[in-house]
Amino acid sequence: MSRLLTTAIASTFAVVFATSAAIAHEPSQAELLSQATVSEATAQATALAKVPSGKIASSELETEHNRLIWSFDITQAGTSNTTEIQVDAKSGKIVSTQIEAPGKEAAEAAAEAKEKGK
Repeated sequence: MSRLLTTAIASTFAVVFATSAAIAHEPSQAELLSQATVSEATAQATALAKVPSGKIASSELETEHNRLIWSFDITQAGTSNTTEIQVDAKSGKIVSTQIEAPGKEAAEAAAEAKEKGK
């Protein structure tokens, strides 16, 4: 009975560990780049066409809502807001445009830093 219980517990831990490892795996930038069919330069040009007088403050290739995207934070002279444009890294189409106030941008950066620290 003790051996059976030990085997059952060990099997349970093995399944939990394997599942956690699969969920926790975040693809590297190299893995994401290998999946992108739209270059960063092309996606950047698409984003800047939406905010012609803007300058790219940051860019990131990431998976969001099961979609591979180039995400650009674009600043403009005369405003403290940031425009975030997301471009699908496979089709090249804009999938999201959001105006973010400085406070929201700082909170988002803090949340990302906390998430990466886990």
